[in-house]
Amino acid sequence: MAVPKRKTSKARRDKRRSTVWKLEAPAISRCPNCGEYKLSHRVCGSCGYYNGREVIKTEA
Repeated sequence: MAVPKRKTSKARRDKRRSTVWKLEAPAISRCPNCGEYKLSHRVCGSCGYYNGREVIKTEA
């Protein structure tokens, strides 16, 4: 029967059991200018506004 050669340390065991490495969904918010969903701290892709200012010119 297979037996571990060395005892697994507490740090190694706890690193394996931790849930820090799991991915989370990105934070999505509504654009205050047009109402479309966008990623936080990014320019809105539909209207081109960020922080109340037009950063990218978009065609109407």
